[in-house]
Amino acid sequence: MTATTSTDQAPADQEPHQLKRVLGPWLLLLFIVGDILGAGVYAVTGQMAGYVGGVLWLPFLLAFVVAVLTAFSYLELVTKYPAAAGAALYAHKAFGIHLITFIVAFAVVCSGITSASTSAATLAQNFFAGLDVNGWMDVPGTGVQTAVAMGFMVLLALINLRGVGESVKFNVVLTLVEMTALCIVIGVGFAVIGRGDADMGELLRFDDYQDMGLVFAVTAATSVAFFSMVGFEDSVNMVEETKDPERIFPRTMFLGLGIAVLFYMLVAISVVSVLSESQLEEIYQSEGAALVEVVGIGSPDFPIDKVFPFLAVFAVANTALINMLMASRLIYGMARQRVLPRHLAAVLPGRRTPWAGIAFTTVLALLLIWYVTSDPDGNIVANLSATTSLLLLSVFAIVNVSCLVLKRKRADHSKSFFTAPAVVPPVAAVLCLYLAGPWVDRDGIVYQIAGGLLAIGLVLWLVTLLVNRATNQGDDGFADLDHMDIDPTDDPR
Repeated sequence: MTATTSTDQAPADQEPHQLKRVLGPWLLLLFIVGDILGAGVYAVTGQMAGYVGGVLWLPFLLAFVVAVLTAFSYLELVTKYPAAAGAALYAHKAFGIHLITFIVAFAVVCSGITSASTSAATLAQNFFAGLDVNGWMDVPGTGVQTAVAMGFMVLLALINLRGVGESVKFNVVLTLVEMTALCIVIGVGFAVIGRGDADMGELLRFDDYQDMGLVFAVTAATSVAFFSMVGFEDSVNMVEETKDPERIFPRTMFLGLGIAVLFYMLVAISVVSVLSESQLEEIYQSEGAALVEVVGIGSPDFPIDKVFPFLAVFAVANTALINMLMASRLIYGMARQRVLPRHLAAVLPGRRTPWAGIAFTTVLALLLIWYVTSDPDGNIVANLSATTSLLLLSVFAIVNVSCLVLKRKRADHSKSFFTAPAVVPPVAAVLCLYLAGPWVDRDGIVYQIAGGLLAIGLVLWLVTLLVNRATNQGDDGFADLDHMDIDPTDDPR
């Protein structure tokens, strides 16, 4: 994510162009927790249950382990190179190869677009599930839900154009709503347990609904679960606005990850407690509305099931907006760095929002939703979330390797910084690559989407490179990353 530059007067020890350091440990914690929770658990719980049945908690736990190991690398790099450029900066520092830097940066953009598209599809499903639960209308077909998801993406673009800032205090409110919705699921589950209606033995029963075998089913479910754990990496883009980041970032990030996995484990226990074996198998078909069904089944005589879908809509909408903000600002930043066509750096007069970047990312999202829903037999949410996981697992593998390479290089400051144990980055890189591998159960369309999005970026990069050379503007690109004095994802407002 990105943040706006402050107009307040900088302290004496700060340069005038630096961002204002306003985030203490609690605001940073709420930012991290809110970013992780979001749409993930709503989107993937049903699919995970379809892989592993009652041991639904296990993939969440394994995904947490991979995320924590990767967080070690992020923490070393963000405290060693405290600038708000994230994975692209670390790859640039480690390898100095502009193509690798571009691919990492554009992969992060694509992950934001696919994540927002996942959220849009999940939002549409929860919205119509809410209307159905309240008896206002039946759930319509895929075409209508697709139209709503695409309409929501257009609405996000309009909000983005008006200049929605990344207000951390507003994020506190959104985070509390997200946590409230998940607390409802947990409360319903534990109420069922308290009535003695739950078979706790189900929590240890592996049901191979996909006929894959234990190892491959758990691997596939863990890859899916990883979508619910991403978001912690966005916090590195808040480092220039964090007070004493070298000290508070490590413990705050680990605490945020711990809180998130605690919520997910309790949600998993609740889901298995409420649903029977046959219902666990069936919620795979619910896609992004699985938790709505859990609340409805677990509290048939309590009206909370009529409100819950709309709380879920609110939480999912927040995730989509955050991701589209991030993606459009990264496009703007790369255009400013002369690695994408300079026209994509155009800003809206008056509002000073990056309209070209917003338009570009919105069009890609609309095409993506249309393309995925053109397959009548495909699982829309599953394919979009799997694409996000594939892209980010690949980026995380590069970040872990970058951390290993940069252990031999000096920091950009004289302060002490967090140091990951030497064994952690290579182990984390191998685990990320394993979960990104072709042996994981993914539809072919997932690789088509990821490859197609990256191909669009590479074509634009090559065209920009040729234009730069023809007009004698140089072809280095990402020059600011060498000097660490300009944030390439800086909000233009």
